[in-house]
Amino acid sequence: MSIVKPSDSKNWETIDIENYDVIILSQSCDLENNKIDLVLVCPYYTISEFTKINKSFTDYKLKEAARQGNLPGYHLLNSCPFLDHEEILIVDFKTIFSLSFEFLKAHKLERENRITLLSPYKEHLSQAFARFFMRVGLPSGIPKFEKVKK
Repeated sequence: MSIVKPSDSKNWETIDIENYDVIILSQSCDLENNKIDLVLVCPYYTISEFTKINKSFTDYKLKEAARQGNLPGYHLLNSCPFLDHEEILIVDFKTIFSLSFEFLKAHKLERENRITLLSPYKEHLSQAFARFFMRVGLPSGIPKFEKVKK
């Protein structure tokens, strides 16, 4: 997927085009029934690609936290035998795009080799995205419990 953005906000004559592999987050029933104009997508990366972009992911503890679902901004998908590699994939919920449904239909959705998640994996992804999106930051939390000495 290509995203076009100005490389310098003062100079709109120059643009950068960035290509992403994306996963569609919009509901499949809305896509099938043509009920939306914009489709919600997030980029995904192999874990090695993502580690190059985010150096903190070289720490195995962070990867393990993501695997356990304890990093709300990210979701791991197991390796896919249909891809050119055998790596785990990471979906970046912190980078969300809306693309025209017409653009997707014309360029990507009609491809025969498009990979889809099966149930219950797509529901697991949706639940992870919902947890990230519905976070609420409170101005003050409940104080920690202290161990009572007897």
